[in-house]
Amino acid sequence: MNRLWAPWRIEYVSKKNKGCIFCSSLKSGSDKDKYILERLDHCFSMLNIFPYNNGHVMVAPNRHVASLDKLKEKELLELLKLINRTKNKLDKCLRPEGYNIGANIGRIAGAGFPGHVHIHIVPRWNGDTNFMPVIGNTKVISQSLQELYKKLKKC
Repeated sequence: MNRLWAPWRIEYVSKKNKGCIFCSSLKSGSDKDKYILERLDHCFSMLNIFPYNNGHVMVAPNRHVASLDKLKEKELLELLKLINRTKNKLDKCLRPEGYNIGANIGRIAGAGFPGHVHIHIVPRWNGDTNFMPVIGNTKVISQSLQELYKKLKKC
């Protein structure tokens, strides 16, 4: 049996969530260290450090709320605008052929951080699904987060 080593994943599988990753990322002193791509008055975007696919970005409100219906109108509008801006940036930089864009609301729906609503933007390409996730329970990501972050910041 062949093995694909992914030692960077140990942080994800062994880490106990201490607080909200979105709130702590916003408070950190370095956008680069937290892979924050853009900050606006009410929302921000950041790379998912445990992506489903290359270019996986999350867009979240600055305010810690659990669901979209708790957002004020100006927050909701800015969230949607930032989703569009982020998608346009991904179009320009990565040229995906499609997207999965959505939110997991509540832990039962798959939300890893159910207290802070966020929208996932996952670029997709023809052929990006293969035998690895099905047979090997492994997803191959072809670009490092550091390289991707630099590329998206330049676009």
